[in-house]
Amino acid sequence: METAQRQTYLDWLRILSILGVLFFHSAMPFVAEDGWHIKNHETSNLMMESNHFLHLFRMPLLFFISGTVSYYMMQRRSTLSFIGLRFRRLFIPLLVGMFIIVPPQIYMERLANGYKGSFLNFYPSTFNFQPYPKGNFSWHHLWFIAYLFLYDLIFAPLFAWMISPKSNGFKQKLAVLARGKWVYLLMLPGILWFTFTSWDLPETNDLIHDGSYFVYWLLFLLAGFICILQPKLMDSLERNRRFALTIGFLSLMMWEVMRWNGIEPLHPHWPFQNIAFSYAFTALRPIIAWGWVLALVGYGKHYLNKPHNALNYLNQAVYPFYILHQTVIVLIAYYIVQTQNESILSKYIYTVGITFFVTVLTYHLLVRPYALTRFLFGMKPKEKLKTVPIPEIVETKPEPVLSALNL
Repeated sequence: METAQRQTYLDWLRILSILGVLFFHSAMPFVAEDGWHIKNHETSNLMMESNHFLHLFRMPLLFFISGTVSYYMMQRRSTLSFIGLRFRRLFIPLLVGMFIIVPPQIYMERLANGYKGSFLNFYPSTFNFQPYPKGNFSWHHLWFIAYLFLYDLIFAPLFAWMISPKSNGFKQKLAVLARGKWVYLLMLPGILWFTFTSWDLPETNDLIHDGSYFVYWLLFLLAGFICILQPKLMDSLERNRRFALTIGFLSLMMWEVMRWNGIEPLHPHWPFQNIAFSYAFTALRPIIAWGWVLALVGYGKHYLNKPHNALNYLNQAVYPFYILHQTVIVLIAYYIVQTQNESILSKYIYTVGITFFVTVLTYHLLVRPYALTRFLFGMKPKEKLKTVPIPEIVETKPEPVLSALNL
């Protein structure tokens, strides 16, 4: 099957998505209205708008790509083997994050709110297991890993069936969606679910009270799995990429024009009394998300399906980078927001730059080289280079050794 070998455009999209998360979280101390762990005294409404735009599709895209990752990890594995792999790649790093990576974030937030004790005095409170924000136990930005682990745990039997020969009939039926623009029917469940549940169940990322978004994110993951399962669907996304971008663009423009003019539910200028109009406005948000996600996948398949020497390194680095980056941001932002006579833009640029510098070097120097840290951060074991014998006679032009070493 065409998808038996992993497609490089998915790796590039994953890398770009994590890079987008860096810019998003680095902006959080400076955006207006939205609360965060560390906040600058002055905030920016325009930066808030750019973050709102990124938030519409950054996590949906990551979950869509995660669905394709689950597909590749299911190859030649049983259900139990897949669960064991996800336990090692997701659950172990989640525990490491909750007990080692996240506590410094909470500590810096407590300092910003007047706490006077040292980190050594603070840290034992983590083991009271009282959930944040009242307590000091949380997964913070690692909620994505927790949700992904639960999705794979719950759907592992279904995934195993879907990649097996038993589902050949189902896969053939999926090919019908590749005709014309029928692939965009995959958007409907997510749009309908979000529209009719998000008002009563706003996003919390705490799992327990996050019923609307828990299913909403899941539908992107399932769409990713289904599209990579039937390669004709990915071909359709590539072929119709301009159509998806048009959906994403026009719905975004409509949403923004209405918001900027105060035409939204619960606002005094909202002119409609019928509840149907409120639901229609709410539906714009998932339509934007699905339009941009499917457009990015389509354009990525068309333009980014190219190997590069740096791809293997970057693809290994992005997961530890994601785990580490927000803690670095919070640590840096705690001091940056205290600086005087600096613009929001200069603080933001500095936060992005220093966070990238510190996180990359932490990964390269302290995580990547060692078997233990690779395990704790969910990385594959380090591959050992095979010894290549040197030919005794080299009268003729020798075969290049580098190719045998995969260099």
